[in-house]
Amino acid sequence: MGTLARFNPLRAFGDLRRFLASRGKHEIIFLFAAFFICGLIVAGFAVASKVDKPYVPPEIIYVQSWRADRTDAEIIAQQKIDMEKKKIQDAREAEFEAKKRAEFKRASDALRKWGI
Repeated sequence: MGTLARFNPLRAFGDLRRFLASRGKHEIIFLFAAFFICGLIVAGFAVASKVDKPYVPPEIIYVQSWRADRTDAEIIAQQKIDMEKKKIQDAREAEFEAKKRAEFKRASDALRKWGI
């Protein structure tokens, strides 16, 4: 026999009614005031948690189409041009990563002073 097999909503409601009937008027008022305040706080967090995302235009990646009759010299020349572009992009990425690494190191060192 499972745990929920003995659960009867009518009996639970009756138990709650008898419990509330045995309490004083001031206890009931404070109970509902506590429920209201908690609900108000939860609702406030729910409303304040809505954050609009800024619009970011989609990144479109175009595919280059190549002629089928290109010579090997043309292919090698284009690869050299592309390699230079890739080196510049790799340098930018490495610089960005170094900045981020330095920021995290500063934060880690600051936390280490506090023994964290």
